[in-house]
Parts: sequence; C-alpha cells; structure tokens
Amino acid sequence: MVLSASLTCIAWSEGQTAGLAAANAALQEGNADKALAILQSLSQPASTSAESHNLRCRVLLTVENWDGAGSECEQAVSLEGQNSDYHLWFGRTLGERAERASFVTAFSLAKRTRAEFELSVQLNPRNAEALADLGEFYNSAPGVVGGGTDKAEGVASQLDSVDPARAAQLRAVIAEGHKDYVTAENRFRQAIAVSAHPSFQWMSLASFYRRRERWTEMESAVESGANAAEHDKHAGVALFNGASVLIKSNRNPALAAGLLETYVSGNSKTEEAPALVAHVWLARLYAQRGDTAGVRREREAALSLASGYKPAEDLKN
Repeated sequence: MVLSASLTCIAWSEGQTAGLAAANAALQEGNADKALAILQSLSQPASTSAESHNLRCRVLLTVENWDGAGSECEQAVSLEGQNSDYHLWFGRTLGERAERASFVTAFSLAKRTRAEFELSVQLNPRNAEALADLGEFYNSAPGVVGGGTDKAEGVASQLDSVDPARAAQLRAVIAEGHKDYVTAENRFRQAIAVSAHPSFQWMSLASFYRRRERWTEMESAVESGANAAEHDKHAGVALFNGASVLIKSNRNPALAAGLLETYVSGNSKTEEAPALVAHVWLARLYAQRGDTAGVRREREAALSLASGYKPAEDLKN
C-alpha cells in the first residue's frame, strides 16, 4: 500500500510538471487562452508555485494586460526571490507600465525596473537577457532614475564574455545615442559577424537604417535577415522583427506580409514575437490591399488565440 501511494504521488507530481510544460508550450505558440486554461487546471502546489505565477505573467504580457502581468510576476519573485529570470520578467512588466504611466508614477516605476534588472544580473551574472535589458535601461534612462551611458558601457564589458553579439549591439546603441552613426553601424555589423543567430542582428541593423531614413539599405538588411533565417530554426523572432521594421517605416508591405506569413505558419514561434500580434499585423496589411477575406481570417486567428484581445476586436471584418 505504501509503495502504491508513493507511485501515485510520483505520477501526480509528474502530471503537474507536465502541465506547466504544456502551458509554456502554449505560450510559445502564442495561444494565450490555452496556456491560461492549463494553468487554471493545475492543482496545488503547482497552481500557486512561482513558476506558475511567472508563466501567467508572461501570458498576460502577450495580451498587453500590463497590470495583471505585474501582479503575477511580483508573486513569482516573492515566492522565489533568488531566481534571476523571475526578477528579469518582473522588471519587464514594470518597464511596460512605466512607459504608459503619468510622469510621477513613471519615475517610481522606472527606479523599480532598474532595481529588478540589477538584482537579476546580481543573481546570475551570466544571464545574457538580463544583462542586455539592464544595459538598454542604463543607456536610455536619465540619470535621475539611475541611467547613464557609462553604466551601459560597463554592462557591455560584462556581456563580452557572455554574449559577444549582444555586447556589440549594446555598444552600437550607445554610439547611436551619442550620434556617432559610423561607429554605431560598424558595431551593428560586428554583432552580425559574431552572432550564432545573425538573422536577429540583421534586423537590428535594419532598424538602425530605419531610424536614419536609409530606406534602400534598410530593406536590403531585412532581406539579408530573412535569408539568414532560412537556415536558423530559432529565427522566428527575426522574421517578426523584420516585419515590424517595414511596417513602422511604411515600406514594402508585401515583404512584411511575407515575413509574417512565414512566421505564423512555421515552427519557430515564440512569446518574444506573439503570434496573435503577428495575425493582427497581417490583417492590417491585408486591409491596405483590400483583402477583406484575409482581414477576417487573421482577425479570427488572433481571437482564437486570445479571446477578447482588443487590437483584434477593433479590426474591421
């Protein structure tokens, strides 16, 4: 009887672990409704674990529920305060809220964002994503909330031994902020040369060209990134980012739509590039060319992943 009970307990535990894994898989696919339903179905302690709260936070981020995401991520760090990734995600939610807050509230949220990023790096000095986010924060934030390009340079030095491509990209952004555009371009190209996934860095270079209004070079960089993505099974984000660059510049909508179509039909989808957002962008591109059936199809696809997602509901069908 004791052995039977132990086996039952092990099976239950494995089921809960599988449930968390399934929720994460749904999140990566962009299926917010499915991910939340799986998390809702879990029993305690899995349903109230730090991992569960962190997953809920990240799902809510994809549907732009900033306050709900922040609450969930805050619970995750309160339960597992030594987890670098949980602090990184909490910092990201605070940053999203800061961008949309009043001046006084944004000031407080920005300082908390910095503190979470710093703690994430302190807990894991080799967390490349945390270092990159912290470096970007230092570079863009004013000194009154703890920003500073000297601090960003320090983070770039830390990244050198962790992720050389991210280090070069951070230095590119720093140089661009100083209006040293020649150095910035060279650093973006250095990032491409040393990256294991150059499609990402090609799209960052394209974004730089967009900001400089160098349209021909921008489109060429997007095409180079798309070509590199054909040989990289982890390059879904690059396709999404390339489409974003083209959409923001109102250039080559056919190429933008092609990148998004490849992304949503492929197997490299990720929460960093929510599929539901890609479907909404596609719908808007189809609307520009009068494809009402395409708009309707993409609207329905987005809502099938996240019912009630307002950008999709607002589309004319």
